[in-house]
Amino acid sequence: MQNQKLSLVIPAYNEETILADTIDTALRFLAEHSGGDYELIISDDGSTDRTREIAQSISDAHLRVVSHTPNRGKGSAVREGILAATGDFIVCTDADLAYGLEVVPGMLTLLAGGADLAVGSRELHPEGYADYPFLRLAASRCFHFLTGRMAGFRYDTQCGIKAYTRAAAQSIFTRCENDRFAFDFEVLMLADALGLRVVEYPVKIVNHRDSKVRVLRDSYRMFRDIQRIRRSVKERSV
Repeated sequence: MQNQKLSLVIPAYNEETILADTIDTALRFLAEHSGGDYELIISDDGSTDRTREIAQSISDAHLRVVSHTPNRGKGSAVREGILAATGDFIVCTDADLAYGLEVVPGMLTLLAGGADLAVGSRELHPEGYADYPFLRLAASRCFHFLTGRMAGFRYDTQCGIKAYTRAAAQSIFTRCENDRFAFDFEVLMLADALGLRVVEYPVKIVNHRDSKVRVLRDSYRMFRDIQRIRRSVKERSV
């Protein structure tokens, strides 16, 4: 990654209990693995706790905070953070660092080798779903199957870690419209429509915590959203 700037984007909503540790872990990782030119962007999704205050209280030249109010949804926070990024390579992951950061160098190697987008895949890792609660595992597998049938690809769309070249990120996120959890599906639909090269990288959960997704309620919303996204991407010129 010589002479390549790395941006790490972390969306956050009401993460006051873990955010300081997440920022410390991320900054130490970036300092050790980025070659020296990096930034960490915390994108606050209208948190109602001390999330933004904690992020803004940490003094580090490599840390930036973007924020909006009120809460709009994870898709909005990811989009705002990525469009604010200035790196040649842009990685986005969740605030709990669920997949760890050790997978980032491997994903960046795929980008350096010609990929436009590297998508984390639990399906490809032999322990990708280890210790997953049964209901969440069933919902994830069902969503994976249905999105594959609807979109014609079988990526692990809801995996929370992805890496982009700057050009790919700009092309995708200037066109994204979905603010909720189904934004990942829209990202991959747009990447496909734009003819971008998408590759997968095996990942596993290394940090389990209770999900903010309510499986039954949010699954219904996500299926409704992906139907709309599928129509929208096909109808508009990319």
